[in-house]
Amino acid sequence: MKTAQKQRTIAKEVSLTGVGLHTGESVTIKFVPAAENQGYAFKRTDLEGEPLIEADANYVVNTQRGTNLEKHGVKIQTSEHVLAALVGMEIDNVIIELDSPEPPIMDGSSKFFVEALEKAGVVEQKADREVFVVKDVISYRDEATGSEITVIPAEEYQVTTMVDFGTKVLGTQNATLEHLSDFKKEIADARTFSFLHELEMLLENGLIKGGDLNNAIVYVDKEISAATMKKLEKAFNKEKLSVKPNGILDNLTLHQPNEAARHKLLDVIGDLALAGTRIQGKVIATKPGHFVNTQFAKKLSKIIKLEKRNNVPHYDLNAPPLMDIHQIMAMLPHRPPFLLIDRILELSDQHVVGMKNVTMNEPFFVGHFPGAPVMPGVLQVEAMAQTGGILVLSTVPDPENYLTLFMKIDKVKFKRQVLPGDTLIFHCSLISPIRRGICHMQAYAYGNGKLVSEAEMMAQIVKRTD
Repeated sequence: MKTAQKQRTIAKEVSLTGVGLHTGESVTIKFVPAAENQGYAFKRTDLEGEPLIEADANYVVNTQRGTNLEKHGVKIQTSEHVLAALVGMEIDNVIIELDSPEPPIMDGSSKFFVEALEKAGVVEQKADREVFVVKDVISYRDEATGSEITVIPAEEYQVTTMVDFGTKVLGTQNATLEHLSDFKKEIADARTFSFLHELEMLLENGLIKGGDLNNAIVYVDKEISAATMKKLEKAFNKEKLSVKPNGILDNLTLHQPNEAARHKLLDVIGDLALAGTRIQGKVIATKPGHFVNTQFAKKLSKIIKLEKRNNVPHYDLNAPPLMDIHQIMAMLPHRPPFLLIDRILELSDQHVVGMKNVTMNEPFFVGHFPGAPVMPGVLQVEAMAQTGGILVLSTVPDPENYLTLFMKIDKVKFKRQVLPGDTLIFHCSLISPIRRGICHMQAYAYGNGKLVSEAEMMAQIVKRTD
C-alpha cells in the first residue's frame, strides 16, 4: 500500500485584486492558511458575521455561467478556477476570503491564482491526506446533452476531456493531464472562452460586465455584421476589432491549439474539488460542462461518505501475502481444523491484517446450521484473535515457544452473517502499547466490503511449558 501523504496548507496569507466576470465589481481575494481537515471554504468578508461557505457539491445551486454555490442565502459565483488552482497545487486546506460574491476573473484562467499560491508557499501539516481510491468504474451521464463523466481505477489522479462543440471554428478537441504536478505547466493558463452568439446574449442582458478581450477567448461561430462589431467594440472599449483567420476575435493569441479543451479540463478539476476528497483515479469527461461536472461531484461525494461510514479498508488480495499458511503455522500453535486464518497481508509494530477464505468445507458448517450454513460469531472472534496473535508473537524472537491466551473480550458486535464463499479480512490494531506481554487490541472483521463483526480484545503471551 502507498505511504500516506500529509495534508498541506499555505505558509502565509496572499491577496489578489481584479473584477468579477459577470458582476463587473472590483473584488479582492485572499488565500488564508487553514487548519487540518478544514478543506476549502469561501468566506464573505463583505457580509455581517463573515459567513463561510464550504466547497461542497451539495451547495451548488446554478451552473449556467460557472459553478455557483449558496448556503443560507449567501452566494459564491464562478468558484471553479480558484478551486482548480488549489487542487493543481496539491493544497488541502485554505480559507478563500472574498469581499464580493465572485472571485476576480483575472485572465480567465487559474494562472494568477497558481502564482499567488506559489508566492505564499506551501507547508506540510501533521494529519494524513484523505484520498478516495477508485476501485470500481463510476459514471454519470446527462441524457439531455450526451455529456458523460467516468472515473476508473488508476495509480494517480488523471483527467482526460473530450469535447465536441459542433461548430466548424472549434470542432472536436481533446486534452489530458497525466500527472497533477504538471497542472501549472499544462493547464493553469488555459483561458475561458465563449462563442459569439453566447457573448451577444450575455451583453444584451448585462451579464458579462467584467469581461474584456484579455480574459475570454471569443470564437466567432457565425457571420458577424457591422452593427454587431460596433456593439462589441463599444462593450470591450476597443477602437477596432476583427476576426483572425483561426476564427477568434483579435487581441488574443491562443496558448495552445486545444486551449478550449484544456480549459474544460481545468473546469473539471475545479468542479470535482467539490466532492470534498482527493481522488486517485482517471477521470474521462466527454463533452463536460459545469452541470454534469457538479452532478458527478455530488455522486462521488455520496459514495465517499458511504465508504467512510462503513470504514472498510481495501487490500490487493492478488498481491503476494506477507505470510502464507506455512509461515503462519511456524508462528501460531493452532492447527486445522482450528486454524482460522490463511494469510497475513500486513504487519507493523502497531497493527496486523489477516485473511480467511470461508468455504463450504469448514467443519463447523456441518452443525451450524444444516441447510443454512452460517459461520459462528465466536469463531469470527477467534479468527480475529489469531490474527492479533501474530502481532503479539512478532514481538518475541522465538514465537514458536509461546502461546497467546485470552484475558478479556469486550464490546463484541456482530453486524452481518458470514456465509460460505465469503472472504474475511481481519484488521487488529493496538489500543495501548504492549507491556509485560499483555496486548490490548481493537479488532474488525470485514466481508464483501462491509463490516461483519468487531471486538476489543486483551490477550497475554505466556511461555509454553511442554
